[in-house]
Amino acid sequence: MFRLDNKTSLVTGAGSGIGRSIAGLFARQGAFVWVVDRDAAAGRETLGLIRATGGRAEFAELDVSDPEAALLLAAQLPVLDVLVNNAGIGHVGNLLGTAASDLDRLHSVNVRGPFNLCRAFVPAMLARGRGSVVNMASIGGVVAVRDRLAYTMTKFAVVGLTKSLALDHSHTGVRFNAICPGRVETSFVQARIAEYPDPAKAYRDMASTQLTGRMAQPSEIAAAALYLAADESSMVTGSNLMIDGGWSAGK
Repeated sequence: MFRLDNKTSLVTGAGSGIGRSIAGLFARQGAFVWVVDRDAAAGRETLGLIRATGGRAEFAELDVSDPEAALLLAAQLPVLDVLVNNAGIGHVGNLLGTAASDLDRLHSVNVRGPFNLCRAFVPAMLARGRGSVVNMASIGGVVAVRDRLAYTMTKFAVVGLTKSLALDHSHTGVRFNAICPGRVETSFVQARIAEYPDPAKAYRDMASTQLTGRMAQPSEIAAAALYLAADESSMVTGSNLMIDGGWSAGK
């Protein structure tokens, strides 16, 4: 089950963290993976890791906020079976600590990015009558997260984008779903935790929002992406899959 043999996939933000884990898992499950990132060095590192284990992949450098660059990339690549819009950025701040420029910066990547990639790649999926699009949202796309105003706004938009695409393109054979992770222990998060005077306490504080008492691992989010990419989830579209350790269940 959950094999991706004979499928071509593209993962944005694949140079590190969740994106790298998704790209690696897809390759191990038989997919050809386009590793996409604006950081060429990080993207090529992911490419090397995939190839070292016998996976099939190529790298493409892309700033997802650039619509023309997305269209150009789509013109150069084979038709995709799976598109994972994973690239995203964050910001800490409430209304008083958020400038319009902060909101514009997050919107350009977190919202316009998935929109740009969908505009570039989905028309060919629709023409073929098959495909799966997975957008990376967040727990912050379902419930508000304290002091993450701009981030929460953009992730609510990703959930809305996903549901609108699923509704508008129902009965086409192309599915659109979102993943909503809670806090995930990526290498970036680990580095930030290490900067605290008491890293163990910082971890506990960050993990306390989740009923499981821990953060998710990138591999756990990748497993959800694999499910949504695979044919076994053919009945799933317009969903926002919660991988939040119970955060959204309430306190």
